[in-house]
Amino acid sequence: MGGNNILRGIDIAGYLLSIPGIGLVTVAGFLGEIGDPQNYEHWKQIQKLAGLNLSEQSSGQKNGQSKISKRGRAELRNLLYQASLTLVAKNREFKTLYHYFLTRQQNPLKKKQALIAIALKLLRVMYGLVRKKENYNPNKVLGDYRKAQLQKAA
Repeated sequence: MGGNNILRGIDIAGYLLSIPGIGLVTVAGFLGEIGDPQNYEHWKQIQKLAGLNLSEQSSGQKNGQSKISKRGRAELRNLLYQASLTLVAKNREFKTLYHYFLTRQQNPLKKKQALIAIALKLLRVMYGLVRKKENYNPNKVLGDYRKAQLQKAA
């Protein structure tokens, strides 16, 4: 039995594979790093596991910038980052959100910051699909709030 068949035998893998731009390697790596997503109460636990949570770099009276902590699993963090590169190129909803992050009036992000934001969005989407046992729905990805922001920015 090949790796492809084993992954297809895992019921939740199908929900993750329904995301356009996400393939077998990403899904296998994601599930390999986090184990059963049902073991997590909230997606932020996986965010922290990946080291994608924000931490402020400050000392004394100096207020530093907020950066990702990088404490956690480097492989998981890299996997989500690499997947975000693919999504920005191949997935319409993620590409739209990426361009919004770069060009918004309030607090526009730099390219790598925007990719980290996309990686976190991917994490939330993947977690949501697995927990709700649903396939990817492009209409739900952006949500009403983001759609309103995107229309305002356009």
